[in-house]
Amino acid sequence: MRLQIFGRLGVAQQLDKDYRISIRRHNEEVTKNRHILSRIIDCVKFCGAFELALQGHDERESSDNPGIFRGLVNFVASLDGVLKEHLENATAFKGTSKTVQNELLDCMLSVVREHIIQEAQSSDFLSIQVDETTDIATQCQLVLVLRYIDAKSNVQERFFEFIPLSSTTADSIATALKERLAVILPEDRKRKFISQSYDGASVMRGATAGVQRKMQDVYPNAHYIHCYAHQLNLIMQQATSHISKVRIFFSDLGGFASFFSRSPKRTDVLDKVVAHRLPTSSNVRWNFHSCAINTVFEHREDLICCFQTIRDSGDFDAVTVREAGAFAMLLEDQDFNFFLQLFYNIMPHVDLLYAKLQKKDIDSVHIRGSIQQFQQDIQKIRNSLHSLFDQISEGGSQAKRRRSLSPDVHERIAAEVCDAILRHTLERFSFTDHLISATLLQADRFEQYTTAFPEDALSRTLKAYPVLDGSKLKTELGLIYCKDEFRTCCGALDLLQLFMQNNFEEVFSETVTLIKILVTTPMTTGEAERCFSTLKRIKTFLRNSMTQERLNALAMLSIEKRLVTEMNDFNQKVIEKFASQKERRATFIFK
Repeated sequence: MRLQIFGRLGVAQQLDKDYRISIRRHNEEVTKNRHILSRIIDCVKFCGAFELALQGHDERESSDNPGIFRGLVNFVASLDGVLKEHLENATAFKGTSKTVQNELLDCMLSVVREHIIQEAQSSDFLSIQVDETTDIATQCQLVLVLRYIDAKSNVQERFFEFIPLSSTTADSIATALKERLAVILPEDRKRKFISQSYDGASVMRGATAGVQRKMQDVYPNAHYIHCYAHQLNLIMQQATSHISKVRIFFSDLGGFASFFSRSPKRTDVLDKVVAHRLPTSSNVRWNFHSCAINTVFEHREDLICCFQTIRDSGDFDAVTVREAGAFAMLLEDQDFNFFLQLFYNIMPHVDLLYAKLQKKDIDSVHIRGSIQQFQQDIQKIRNSLHSLFDQISEGGSQAKRRRSLSPDVHERIAAEVCDAILRHTLERFSFTDHLISATLLQADRFEQYTTAFPEDALSRTLKAYPVLDGSKLKTELGLIYCKDEFRTCCGALDLLQLFMQNNFEEVFSETVTLIKILVTTPMTTGEAERCFSTLKRIKTFLRNSMTQERLNALAMLSIEKRLVTEMNDFNQKVIEKFASQKERRATFIFK
C-alpha cells in the first residue's frame, strides 16, 4: 500500500528522491576529490620522472624553502581554482603530507609493476638482466631488469626492482631472484624463462655453485649469458696488460688528466691554450680510454704548447714546472706517439662495437655480424702495421725526441697487441652451446646454407631449446635460405619485423619462435648499468635515508617514465588503489 497525503508525493517516492540527491552530491564530491588528487599525483610523477627531491628543508606554510613538490603543487594551484580552494580550506585531507606522498608512491609502483607483469606473462619468452652495486648508504643493491617482446613485437627492457641484500652469496642472490620470478611466472609458465644475463663475477657465473646454476636447477631453460660489453672490456684489458710498454703508455696517458684535475690554476691555462678538457681514463670502461686517446692525439701540439707555457711562465711551483716539462717531453717521445697512433686507429672500432652492444634492440644474430666486422677491422690494422711507423715519422713534431725502440720492435709489439685482441675476441665471442642458434639466421650465410645446410647448428639449437619442432624448423629454414628477400635482413629483429609486416608468422611459426628466443636473449647488462646511474641520482648523500619502497617507486617513475606516460588512465588506477588501501576521511569511491 502506497502512502499519499493530499495529492503530494508518497513517503517512499520522497525518500527515493532524497537518496538520489545524496548519491549525486556524494559523486560530485568524489569527482572533486579525484580531480584534486589527480593533480597531486601529476606533481609526484613530475618530481619522480626528473629525479627531483620531493621534500624540502622546511615545509611549514610560512617557509621560504618548502621543497620542489610543495612549490610545484602551489604553482599548479595558481592555475587550477579547485586545487587552490582545496589547499586553502582543507582540514581533513590536504594531500601534501609525507605520509600521503609515500602512499601515492606505493600505489604508483604497484600499478606500473602490475602492468609490467601482465606484459611479461602475455609474452612468449622472458629473460632477466641482473647486476649488483653498493649505494651511497653502503647498502648492497641488486637490480632486476626484465626483457621480453610485447604484443606489438617491440623489445622491452623493464626495470622491476632494486633488491636490498644482506649478503652477496650465490644462495642469497638466487633466493631473491626466485622469489620475484615466482610472482612474475607462475609454476605452469616456467618454460618461458629462457635466459639470464650477469657479469663475469664468479658468484654469478659459477657452473656448479653460482647463481646461474642455482637458477637453472629451477628453470632448466634459463641459459646463462656473460655480458658481452663486460667481456669486450676484459678483452682490451687482457690484450694490453701483459705488455709492459703498453701498460706504461696507458699509465702515462692517465697522468695528463690527473695533472690538470689537481689545480684550477693549471686548468685555466689548459682552457686558454687548448680550449678542451682532458677526460679521465678507466680500467673498467675502455671507452673512457678512447676519449683520452682521441683528445691527446687531436690536440697534441696544443698540449705541448700548454705544458711549455706552464713550465716557462714562472707562476707555478717547482713540482708543477717539473711535471709540465716531463709531460711536454713525453708528447714528443717517439715511443709514446707510436702507441698513441696505434690505439687511435684501434679504439674507434672498439667504440663502435661497444656502442652496438649497449643498444636495447640488439640481438645475438646482429652481434655476431658486428663481432665478425670488428675482427676484420683489427686484422686490417694488423696487416698495415708496416706503414704505421712511417706515419709517425712524417706527421711527428720536429723537436728532438729520444728513440728507445726500433721500428721493428714497434711493429712487433703492435702485432702482439692486435693478435691478442683477435685471440681473446675469438675465445670469448665463440658463439658455442645455445648461442650457436644465431648462426642459423645469419643472413650473409644464407647463400652458403642453400648448398650445405647447418645440420650441427640445428641439432644443438634443438637440444638447447626443446620447445622447437625440429623437422618443421628445418623445412622453414630451407625455404628462407632460398629466398633473396630474406638475405637483406640485418639481425633477427629485422627478420621478425619482416615476418610480421607480411603476415608470415603462421607460415614460418617455428622460425618466428626461434627468432623470439634470440631477440629475447639479452647479450649485455647495459640496462642494469643504466638503472645504477638512476640509483646514484636518486639516492644521494642528502637523501641517503629513504626507505627501500620509496627508492623503488622513485626509480620506477624515472626509468619507466615513458611507460607511465603511455599507460591509459594511470592516475585513475592509482586513485582506485589509494582509495582501497584504508578508510579515509576524504571520499574517493563513487556510489
